[in-house]
Amino acid sequence: MSSSRALGSMPAMRMQPRETSDPSTSDVPIFSVFTSGGYCIAFGPYTAAMLALASLVATAVVGNVLADRPKLSRDPNYFPIAVWLQSPSNARRYREIGMNLYVGLWQGPTEEQIKALEEAKMPVICDLNGWAERNLNRRIVVGRMHGDEPDNAQSLPDGKGYGPPILPEKIVEGFGAIRAKDPSRPILLNLGQGVAWEGWYGRGVRTGHLEDYPLYAKGADILSFDIYPVTAKQDAVRGKLEMVGTGTRRLREWAAKDQTVWACVEATHIDNASVAPTPEQTRTLAWMAIAHGATGLIYFSHQFAPSFIEAGILADEKMAKGVKAINEEITRLAPVLNSPSLKASADGGVTVLAKRYKGQTHLFAISTRAQPTTTNIRVTGLEGARQVETVGSTVPLSAKDGGFRDSFGPYEMKHYRL
Repeated sequence: MSSSRALGSMPAMRMQPRETSDPSTSDVPIFSVFTSGGYCIAFGPYTAAMLALASLVATAVVGNVLADRPKLSRDPNYFPIAVWLQSPSNARRYREIGMNLYVGLWQGPTEEQIKALEEAKMPVICDLNGWAERNLNRRIVVGRMHGDEPDNAQSLPDGKGYGPPILPEKIVEGFGAIRAKDPSRPILLNLGQGVAWEGWYGRGVRTGHLEDYPLYAKGADILSFDIYPVTAKQDAVRGKLEMVGTGTRRLREWAAKDQTVWACVEATHIDNASVAPTPEQTRTLAWMAIAHGATGLIYFSHQFAPSFIEAGILADEKMAKGVKAINEEITRLAPVLNSPSLKASADGGVTVLAKRYKGQTHLFAISTRAQPTTTNIRVTGLEGARQVETVGSTVPLSAKDGGFRDSFGPYEMKHYRL
């Protein structure tokens, strides 16, 4: 995803990069660092000292704003299924295929946009602009947006190339500024594909620096990221659906326990005129994220090639039908997915999420391999022999002391009940 977002002011420090060109090949920029105590020059955007400073700033700011982190919902039957940056005029149609949340409003929010969403009964997470500050009582607004892909190299003014990513401490300070103005709503930050792919050259001078992300993670209540392996044109990503799981797992590790992690899911050509995901692949991506710890999803519906379509999912009848089925499945399982997790393990390239709901153990297992595999799954704490039901299959399985063996096709997902 990409868009321009207001990230709040940073009164204590301002950093200005020297002009650069391509983000993957430009020289390391020189920064002018202005502080409340004076002026100095620092060479390089992220020296060890500056990262240490970022951590100190983040810790101080986060400690001040998180006494009681607001939640999007405490309803155990609610699983956030969002769509990114769509026109409010299509909100009813998105509700019909199982979306229950909008994320982002183009050049908004405005009175007209919010009124349309109120009429469609579609909640939204959006920016805290001037209009929003004057209208904090609009309850259809359930959260605040705090930037999209600040971890990527940022465009310089007048088309003069790219500078470095936005500094993590600026994101954290912006988080504090939003929280001060609107303390009752959770704040969402979306990060780029560097979360999952450390070789992503779109990060410019910070390519490969995963150590930045625990600092970025301090700048929101809800953390999400986007990587689109089906339509990717880079060999390192193309066709590797497991990268959605890798990014989700990492983001969950970098987040605090009381933070929420979401993942973005592709469902159109995006900018690849030759390739688009099938509904089956989109379902795999959704469950890849959930099995690795995502508790919300954001669909990317735009299509830029072979032609521009904003509501790309709605324009594709087959995909819209498939997305509706995916969303109905997830919504039906929301009470289970929101229930306490159990300790479980699997080998053979399979990831398993274990839940306990109404006296029954549910396992959501997915292969992270593009080839068939066999796995040994074990749930800690289950004793004795019991039957294993594979939802949608009649193949009998038995578990002993919480352990059993099964085979998976490429990127196959299975739901077991014990």
